[in-house]
Amino acid sequence: MAAEAEEYESVLCVKPAVLVYRLPPRASNRGYRAAEWQLDQPAWSGRLRITAKGSTAFIKLEDKTSGELFAQAPVEQFPGMAVEGVTDSSRYFVIRIEDGNGRRAFIGVGFVDRGDAFDFNVALQDHFKWVRQQSELARQAQDLEQGPKLDLGFKEGQTIKLSIANMKKKEGGTGGTRPRPAGPGGLSLLPPPPGGKSGSGERPAPLSPPTQLPGTPITDSLLSWPQPTAAPDVWGDFAKASGSASSQAQGNTGWVQF
Repeated sequence: MAAEAEEYESVLCVKPAVLVYRLPPRASNRGYRAAEWQLDQPAWSGRLRITAKGSTAFIKLEDKTSGELFAQAPVEQFPGMAVEGVTDSSRYFVIRIEDGNGRRAFIGVGFVDRGDAFDFNVALQDHFKWVRQQSELARQAQDLEQGPKLDLGFKEGQTIKLSIANMKKKEGGTGGTRPRPAGPGGLSLLPPPPGGKSGSGERPAPLSPPTQLPGTPITDSLLSWPQPTAAPDVWGDFAKASGSASSQAQGNTGWVQF
């Protein structure tokens, strides 16, 4: 996976117009000055493209039409020796080019538009900021692998106790149950519904038991039960006739009927 990331090349910035200058010999160790480059006589003009392969950035100077490579400057650190700004302008830079055979040379590059110079500078800064972040993440991952591993598993016989607020176990299971009030005759009465109380706050009086006279047991005669109405006897005449006949027969035979 790491090898594939090394082989992948991405494009960071493309600028269609760039000027290349030859650098005169440096008279002292002070910084470069673009005013000494004969800015009206550039040595070459073309297109600039910045690419990245792994952690290394490449500044490529190419022909505008054919795309042929004119020069290339590998950048492994920014700011650094590979790219250096001048002291008298923000549109000009000094880059170190390489030919792949170990030979190196310093040339001056400049942009006509100041915005192009800003984009060139920011593209390099963003790339190496990303490189530093990747290096930091890799270092942290390596420290985690080499350091002691944290064991968060339960050991044999180990238990945990959870304490949940506002929850208490009721003793006996019925400690919070309120008994219902008992009415006359041992009947339990339901409590009144919420909001169903009278304005005075008094409960209605229970029903009084039936009045009992002294020495008189409570029977059905004291209770106002509805009495059944006698139905007319349609067999009355027949029963009277048969009864008289039977009495006559008993008188004749001398038998007594029990």
